[in-house]
Amino acid sequence: IGGGAILYSSLQTPKKFKLGAADGINSRPTAPLPSRKEQIDRLKSEDYDVLIIGGGATGSGCALDAVSRGLKTAMVELDDFSSGTSSRSTKLIHGGVRYLQKAIMKLDYEQYKMVKEALHERANLLEIAPHLSFPLPIMLPVYRWWQVPYFWAGIKAYDLVSGGECLKSSYFLNRERALELFPMLKKNELCGAIVYYDGCHNDARMNISIAITAARLGASIANHVRVTDLIKVDGKVRGAKCRNEIDGEEFEVKAKVVINATGPFTDAIRKMDDGKARDIVCPSAGIHIVLPDYYSPSNMGLLDPATSDGRVIFFLPWQNHTIAGTTDTPCEVTHSPGPSEADIQFILKEVKNYLTPDIDVRRGDVLSAWAGIRPLVKDPNAEDTQSLVRNHVVHVSDSDMITIAGGKWTTYRSMAAETVDAAVKAVGLNCGESRTDGLLLEGAHNWAPTMFIRLVQDLGVDTQVAQHLSSTYGDRAFSVGKLSGLTGKRWPIVGRRIHMEYPYIDAEVKYAVKEYACTAVDVLARRLRLSFLNVQAAEEALPTIINLMAEELGWDEKEKRRQSDMAINFLKTEMGKDVNKASRDEIPINLTKTEISEYVKRFNALDEGKKGYVSINDIRRSFKNLGTEVRGEEIHELLNELDTNHNGQVEVEEYLQMMSALKSGTVSHSRFAKIAEGEYKKQPHKYGDKMERSGGGV
Repeated sequence: IGGGAILYSSLQTPKKFKLGAADGINSRPTAPLPSRKEQIDRLKSEDYDVLIIGGGATGSGCALDAVSRGLKTAMVELDDFSSGTSSRSTKLIHGGVRYLQKAIMKLDYEQYKMVKEALHERANLLEIAPHLSFPLPIMLPVYRWWQVPYFWAGIKAYDLVSGGECLKSSYFLNRERALELFPMLKKNELCGAIVYYDGCHNDARMNISIAITAARLGASIANHVRVTDLIKVDGKVRGAKCRNEIDGEEFEVKAKVVINATGPFTDAIRKMDDGKARDIVCPSAGIHIVLPDYYSPSNMGLLDPATSDGRVIFFLPWQNHTIAGTTDTPCEVTHSPGPSEADIQFILKEVKNYLTPDIDVRRGDVLSAWAGIRPLVKDPNAEDTQSLVRNHVVHVSDSDMITIAGGKWTTYRSMAAETVDAAVKAVGLNCGESRTDGLLLEGAHNWAPTMFIRLVQDLGVDTQVAQHLSSTYGDRAFSVGKLSGLTGKRWPIVGRRIHMEYPYIDAEVKYAVKEYACTAVDVLARRLRLSFLNVQAAEEALPTIINLMAEELGWDEKEKRRQSDMAINFLKTEMGKDVNKASRDEIPINLTKTEISEYVKRFNALDEGKKGYVSINDIRRSFKNLGTEVRGEEIHELLNELDTNHNGQVEVEEYLQMMSALKSGTVSHSRFAKIAEGEYKKQPHKYGDKMERSGGGV
């Protein structure tokens, strides 16, 4: 009865977009975006109504909300916009099916309101950034007949609470139809499936678009600016002391009110205000892995509602790959969170439980892995200092600093509106209500789903690149495309790819600099998403990205080397390259005598002069014999695949360990193994038809 009452109330009070909220500011800006130098100069010389510390989704949302009300707004970010948790989400825009279940089962009206709000924000986000977000069908497979009505009722309740903002109606599929749409599913005991809809987006690009939209409306924003201390006047926070992390220059930003929107780092800023402030953040790490596209259909996600330890795992198509996650593990606050092998193995195990045994779920298919820190929070005003709040907290300190913490990506806009309301009230600013409900984001104004065709026809880029540009930059894709260099080919005419396997082109690096990208990591991780998709491809594309950025930013050779070192370290520690390598190196040699004999023969075929090891010259000679031209950097990369003791050569033990890793699936493919096989084939002997496994991976 109580659950029915909750649902009934949702039907009686449907929430709609605020009519006219964004009137007068929803036209497409045409003025050029101020440069980062211009933004820094303004921060140093002007006084502001509001200063936001933190350029994640919530901080950028606060900047957009404040400037759209007519407030003079500044925002500074220590790293890059969305460099923290905001770029490391599950990529879903959702109300929370689990939360609705708890609301109904426990008759929890507050939790219900949280879901209701999130569902409205989901609809709004799909409306204001249609190029970056889209409805995604998600399948809930059912393996017990009694669960069919239970899950069906729950998902239908989700539709019902959405009301007029329901994306598409959920539906039930019988076993045959479910396997037709998701052929990778485990067939045994499958009764059917329920499909519902939530939103999906490119989180980092969405964050950057929010920040850029704020800048277009007049906000002064700057990334790579560290807040070193707060400025106080008569005991009230009235600005911040800052340092430009790019050139080391220190300056002050003065404002009538300061908003702390720093996510996991909330407590560090709170302690600048009050050294005795108690910690309110309880950090929790969520790990995601990326697998090749063949692990899931291109237009259907999967939800595992009850993993072996009670957590929920999503399995989603994203950027022509498959993303799986997430975990929920207590952690320390750090600027460089990384994935653990235990969490990667947990996700792979859960994925394997839902996929047909025909698919060999291999550790070597993990293309990338990353960790995001969720800033779960305690209410600083509550007497119970241990209880976590389920949504978010807006807190006003005695010195008038506003802190916003907690929440989730989907509700960034409503959280920002509530935060700016608190700031306005705290210091008596003169402005109206929030205007961001329905306010179009950068690239949305003139975008249409067929715009990519015009990009192909007008610019001469290939279709895959055009689709990528359209779905990333919206109506700004033409501005990006016009920066493209000639390919020298008959087709495509322009758009030199940064990596042959991905649709990212040279023009995007140049455009990224205009949108405040300052480091190679800014481009690899947030502007192109390559490090999140394939850490090995990211490393291979790095020299090209650095050379393009050097042209735009005037880097010398020393700075280029520094950028390369920083990016390689980022890929190793934060994107899973080190754990991928460690998982391979720890595999024992588990080959049969016959396999060892075969592989030693292949190794010897590559080892000219029977030195007992394979050198760079051996690999170069092999490529030359095959009539293949390979750059020196690629040969070094190939050698490094196996050179675990870093002595510049490959011993037979290292080769055998690689073959063991291939056999176990810890590594999905090896160029070195194929070269050795090719050299052996060329020799005059009887050769069997044994082949190595292949596939995606690092």
